[in-house]
Amino acid sequence: MESNQSVLKGKLKLTAILRVETGMHIGASSDFSPIGGVDSPFLRDPLTKQPIIPGSSLKGKIRTLLARSHSTKEYVLNQIEDDILQIKRLFGTAAKGSAGGKAARLQFSDIRMTEESRRQFDRMDLDTYIGEIKFENGINRVTAGATPRQIERVPAGTEFAFTLVYNIERMDELMEDMEMLRDGLHLLQMDYLGGHGSRGYGRVSLREFTAECFALSDDCTDTEQMNAIARMMEEGGGSV
Repeated sequence: MESNQSVLKGKLKLTAILRVETGMHIGASSDFSPIGGVDSPFLRDPLTKQPIIPGSSLKGKIRTLLARSHSTKEYVLNQIEDDILQIKRLFGTAAKGSAGGKAARLQFSDIRMTEESRRQFDRMDLDTYIGEIKFENGINRVTAGATPRQIERVPAGTEFAFTLVYNIERMDELMEDMEMLRDGLHLLQMDYLGGHGSRGYGRVSLREFTAECFALSDDCTDTEQMNAIARMMEEGGGSV
């Protein structure tokens, strides 16, 4: 039986600046909100109280967009184990029954604000610490009654230090995997992160990509290939 752990040829690290183009809301628990507090706060780092973007949100969003784009079903999204091979390679698949799972080649991490962005918003008079409150009303179509709510958003213009690591297992699959990742980033910046995207929340873009490689043996790739990968990611992540 084929092992789900392949030989590790090297690590490819991608970095970029992720910019929030419209107010973004990735929700946190509001079970114990005080009277008069925000109905729906966004997720914050428990130590710094600054907004963060969980790696799980990025991974899940990009994978779902790619899976929907490559699905052979008309109305129902296929099961994870039925994703095409390239998606399984990048994002992994869990073991089912006696079948072996597939470890993900992509390693996402929570991303935090850049220091420059933090200093910029520290000087601004905002509704909350590095946050804005969006007042909305849900309108009952029958009675026309309004249900007001307050949603905390990461303000447009906030920038985060994006980092993504790719496990190089087969050199002959590297560029094919990078092309799939580029397509996923392109879909992401034409979609949204977090909630309420149909109302304009959560548009993002990525820029200033760099790519670097590390291997214990020989150099896993050359500088020219690293630059080509960075340019490829820039094509996918740029704002439309």
